[in-house]
Amino acid sequence: MKKGVLLVNLGSPDSPTAKDVKPYLDEFLMDERVIDVNPVLRNIIVRGIILNTRPKKSAEAYSKIWWDEGSPLIIISERFAKKVQKHTDLPVALGMRYGSGSIKEGLQELKEKGVDEVFLVPLYPHYAMSSYETVVVKALEVQQQDFPEMHITTLPAFYSNPDYIKILSKSIAEGLQGFDYDHILFSYHGIPERHIRKSDPTKFHCQLNGTCCKTNSVAHQTCYRHQCYDTTELVKKELGLPEDKVSTSFQSRLGSDPWLQPFTDKEFERLGEEGIKKLAVITPAFVSDCLETLEEIAMEGKEQFQEAGGGDYIHIPCLNDRDDWAELMAKWIKNWEERDLLPETNIR
Repeated sequence: MKKGVLLVNLGSPDSPTAKDVKPYLDEFLMDERVIDVNPVLRNIIVRGIILNTRPKKSAEAYSKIWWDEGSPLIIISERFAKKVQKHTDLPVALGMRYGSGSIKEGLQELKEKGVDEVFLVPLYPHYAMSSYETVVVKALEVQQQDFPEMHITTLPAFYSNPDYIKILSKSIAEGLQGFDYDHILFSYHGIPERHIRKSDPTKFHCQLNGTCCKTNSVAHQTCYRHQCYDTTELVKKELGLPEDKVSTSFQSRLGSDPWLQPFTDKEFERLGEEGIKKLAVITPAFVSDCLETLEEIAMEGKEQFQEAGGGDYIHIPCLNDRDDWAELMAKWIKNWEERDLLPETNIR
């Protein structure tokens, strides 16, 4: 069997216009693992309500962060894939869960190079049904329908992998150079609380009560909340960050259903009102900077913090196409290629 690699990221509209944002949002929000309600209700919510107003607003946000070359997330992902390719002899393709450059196109590219054993890499450190899981499910669906001769092995969520934590910590330390912070906020993408319960294989462990995430359980293998807090704790330990100067929050909530708290925008207000003058924000749920980091955090977050009384503010970039990050991915690929080994992840 010939081996190959498919890196998969979220995806992006083709341009920062309402015309192109609308079909992208339609595909994204109609995903049953993103808005996980009855299909009829989801259709009403998305196509009857959201798509009548949100595309224009989202297009305005995209236009603020759009690069001359195109979508930041797409460009960064392409650069990362090229760097990974330099460190491995296996074919490396790139696919997007939504929008252009699909998972099917990525698998087709690998097929044309003779690949029939694929290492699937969802570019998400943490397990969530609306990110990591939907990539895996979609890839397997496409494989079974269009590439039945292929076999797929999936990279596990790597949120606690020691090598990943070291590189993430190094990137944060570099971002903090020359910035005498009062506080560091780890902002992760939010999800509805019901997603946590749906992903709990025990169906009883995840109570979202502040203690379940600290009690060892098989549920932590698929508990997004636990994994986010674990990443924060591991980075704090790696860098020796003061306990009272670090906190975790969740951004980008949608709708009125209960979502993971505390909310990032509310934390910006709280920190500003409580006298924090120098705030650094890191967004470890993403490996590539995108709309949620470049506009929501780097721009809107700064404004919210400063309007609440805060002062200096920095957003530390995601890992993007860092050389050490590309080299680590290539190391994981080599271990899989030569020994069928997957990266170490400490489930606690």
